[in-house]
Amino acid sequence: MPASRSVWSGYIRFGLVSMPVKAYTAMVSGGGGAPSLNQLHKDCNSRIQYKKTCAVHGEITNDEIVSGYQFAKDQYVVIDTDELEKLRPSGEKDIAVAAFIKHDVVDPVQFSGKSYYLMPDGQVAARPYALLLRAMTEQKRYAFAQVVMFGREQIVLLRPIGKVLMMSMLSYSADLKNRSEFEGEVPDIDVTAEELKLAKTLTDALSEDKFDLTEYKDTYAERLTKLVDAKVSGKEIVAPPDEPAPRTINLMDALRQSLESARKKKPARVVAPSPAAAKAAAKKRKSS
Repeated sequence: MPASRSVWSGYIRFGLVSMPVKAYTAMVSGGGGAPSLNQLHKDCNSRIQYKKTCAVHGEITNDEIVSGYQFAKDQYVVIDTDELEKLRPSGEKDIAVAAFIKHDVVDPVQFSGKSYYLMPDGQVAARPYALLLRAMTEQKRYAFAQVVMFGREQIVLLRPIGKVLMMSMLSYSADLKNRSEFEGEVPDIDVTAEELKLAKTLTDALSEDKFDLTEYKDTYAERLTKLVDAKVSGKEIVAPPDEPAPRTINLMDALRQSLESARKKKPARVVAPSPAAAKAAAKKRKSS
């Protein structure tokens, strides 16, 4: 099992099949290798503290805080913890699969950025877990589900990733701004056939069938780490020279220059000869 601690446990349920699972955060703790910076008072370097205060009674403790909804200016109704508990569905430990869907049904904008690895919890879950994983992989389907986690009802997407299931949190459609709010700001432009041809040629030149995301690193985090280490050791910090601002050039010239640069960086594709051509070449070498 993973060395990290699980953050949630429950069941995946689809139809009458149910299996216990544990959820592990997919993100590295802290979001990566970047050092965490604290806020300090610039005059004395003391760390800034955040205290919960009441306008009437001053600083208060957590057990003195309740939840409330403001229905008018300075008027609230208090929502008790017991009342919130009654709103939770009975199957709050279930990841209830509502449908198995195609890969492109959910718009990427709905991914909230939080994902978890779901692992089988115990030997009893091993076979149904393996069965679900293989069925989803071979049928090229994702599972759309609902679950109550961390005090709220969530919609999620289960995806087979290698030998494990990944659960990604989704945003409700009502929580997303409608793109129609912004489409009116985009002017309607008729591009020329030559511009479109060059743009397509450029996208083709920059296309990668075997794209490897692991090749991309957080260079800012690396530079920040070096900066912190240098400051701790008392070294002088020298800033690199600013890069020149990009020149404003004609769109067609920009496309042509970009295409030329892309072709120089991308190695030429090696195309294997056809069986007939290979046979003819071998016959020619033999006769010579």
